[in-house]
Amino acid sequence: MSLFNIFNVAGSAMSAESVRLNTTSSNLANANSVSSSASETYKARHPVFAAALQSASYQREDSVPVQVKGIVESQKPLQAEYNPEHPLANADGYIYKSNVNVMEEMANMISASRSYQNNVQVADTSKQMLMSTLQMGK
Repeated sequence: MSLFNIFNVAGSAMSAESVRLNTTSSNLANANSVSSSASETYKARHPVFAAALQSASYQREDSVPVQVKGIVESQKPLQAEYNPEHPLANADGYIYKSNVNVMEEMANMISASRSYQNNVQVADTSKQMLMSTLQMGK
């Protein structure tokens, strides 16, 4: 694997982790949102990653960059709370709270941040190796 392929993989991984961090921060920002109907209530979102194979399976691939396939909504049930005094309560007196788990999202944010930092380190180390290689020719 050439050093330039390493830059490609590390760069795509940093981009994917950036999407993961943004999605997690959006989830945390909407963790306490409420609504009068289940269809309007904010649902947690999570990115789906995949390795982007660029050639047919019979060819050997030196590097496989990371690709964000999409962002999906969580299928966890929403929290329905009986609160007829709330201004957003529906006709039955219920409000619906988001299904975002703050503890899971914080752990996800720490994991994404560390993964991003690791990929920055990989790119930096590769850059230093490339510079050392170029210095050998002097």
